[in-house]
Amino acid sequence: MDEVRRAKLQELRKLGIEPYPTEPFPTNTTAAEILRSYPQKKSEFKSVRLAGRLWRKRLMGKASFAVLRDETGDIQLYFQRDTFAEKPEWYDVVFKKLLDLGDIIGVEGFVFTTKTGEITIHVEYFRLLAKCLHNLPIEKATEEKTYAALTNPELRYRMRYLDLIVHLEVREIFRQRTAIVQAIRDYFNEKGFLEVETPILQSVYGGAFARPFTTYHNALGMELFLRISNELFLKRLIVGGFTGVYEFSKDFRNEGIDRYHNPEFTQVELYVAYQDYYWMMEEVERLLERVVRQVKGTLKVKYGEYELDFTPPYRRVRYYEALEERMGRDVRNLSEEALIELLREREVPLPEPPYTKINLIAQLFDKLVEPSFIQPTFVLDYPLEISPLAKRHRQAPELVERFELIVAGKEIANAYSELNDPLDQRARLERQAALRAAGAEAMPLDEDFIRALEYGLPPTAGLGLGIDRLAMILCNVRSIQEVLLFPLLRPQ
Repeated sequence: MDEVRRAKLQELRKLGIEPYPTEPFPTNTTAAEILRSYPQKKSEFKSVRLAGRLWRKRLMGKASFAVLRDETGDIQLYFQRDTFAEKPEWYDVVFKKLLDLGDIIGVEGFVFTTKTGEITIHVEYFRLLAKCLHNLPIEKATEEKTYAALTNPELRYRMRYLDLIVHLEVREIFRQRTAIVQAIRDYFNEKGFLEVETPILQSVYGGAFARPFTTYHNALGMELFLRISNELFLKRLIVGGFTGVYEFSKDFRNEGIDRYHNPEFTQVELYVAYQDYYWMMEEVERLLERVVRQVKGTLKVKYGEYELDFTPPYRRVRYYEALEERMGRDVRNLSEEALIELLREREVPLPEPPYTKINLIAQLFDKLVEPSFIQPTFVLDYPLEISPLAKRHRQAPELVERFELIVAGKEIANAYSELNDPLDQRARLERQAALRAAGAEAMPLDEDFIRALEYGLPPTAGLGLGIDRLAMILCNVRSIQEVLLFPLLRPQ
């Protein structure tokens, strides 16, 4: 806390001005609305009320300029001493001496254009709404250099409120993220799919390969898990008779943190009865065409050094064909020892033990093949062993009917023709349980889910779409922390 600002707070109270008043200050416009509409509708801005942070002050004699920053942007203010002739201390003392940058104020006045052509509010009345007791890292510029405002990423994430105060472009990222979610929701609703909510606390976790967070319910005396996926509950709803259901879900995985992974993340999952993964591929193309155009106004999106084109159709390539193309050979017949040596030759870190041929092959794909797909690409027909919830391929039973959508080198969506044979599903989950008992990252056996399948799951297409990664791409940022308002960080 800045002691000078705290002293000013006390001075304000001595003048009878409450720095944190109870009375509301309703507004009738915003900075963006004034800047956008004033040139065409001048008569509508003869009496405006808006509020925000005092962002800059340029003090002169009997007249001064300032900048107000509200939710929508910045606008110039003009203060004239003669305006406050009945109470000159409001200009000479309160405005010039006791208000600091960052203080939240409300202003009333009329809009005009200065001789330099800048749209400005002539302030006829102002009120302090909240005193800011810390100096803000406001960008400063000289003739030689511009000094950045707040650049330390960890400080920005840890103090996101300060990041949002200082950086208007960060506010825009989160507006776009909200627009992405809304566009997806609108699309699914128009299709007649039902938005639902499923449990976050689960007695048996499943639906993905991941370590869960565990907790304990005192009243029931039982261990519970934060969900790693909502897949198994949504499929229960299809069993129950719904044709199409979706959920925007917060999922939690007790794993590492990097620029693509946060322990708490958001995805939307969709399940539609009587469809398969071929239908879902086309549906994802239609969905993204709609979302990208609605949010960005174009289907060509800049992401780092790339221009991504979301115009359908997207390239389709089979898993093992892509792997053979990248590796220069078919790796399926290599022994575990040969695969380990190949990983070392290509400087790819080994997966967590115990090693199996399939997890060594999957590591090659994830580290060497997936990053090579920059434009939207469907990789389809994955190995059965790494897809325990997907239906066997109708023409190749050692594979499953599954695709991942890869964009800019990272998976953003995963989808199956859902496995609906309860006997096959039990056998696969029993295999997963055995791997898990041996120390591998695998799924537990969920008896109630198997029982639900025994009542009959119709042919179903399922999709999981990562909201965070899609937001990264459409907002052109390279770290997942940039699209999470409050990413997880170590305590200070």
